[in-house]
Amino acid sequence: MVAQQKIEGEGAAPAHAHESRVHEHDHYHVSHHHGGGVLGEWKHRTFWHTHGHNHAQIMHSHDYDADEEEAEHAKEAHVHDHTSPEHSPA
Repeated sequence: MVAQQKIEGEGAAPAHAHESRVHEHDHYHVSHHHGGGVLGEWKHRTFWHTHGHNHAQIMHSHDYDADEEEAEHAKEAHVHDHTSPEHSPA
């Protein structure tokens, strides 16, 4: 079942929809690494790999233009089921 989506106000880019799709590019993950001790600081650790994965349909607005959105897409962290990344709900 696809969740109903709506936009509460618009950013600089008008509200628009992206259809679901499967594609391949580097896929980033960020984990939190504890430095130890009771008050040990947390550090971000980033790792990446490439595989085909899906994106569910999304409707949204934002304050950057559509060309930038497409050009910067591969730099975003993504969430999906790595046992079946092309069929996950995220």
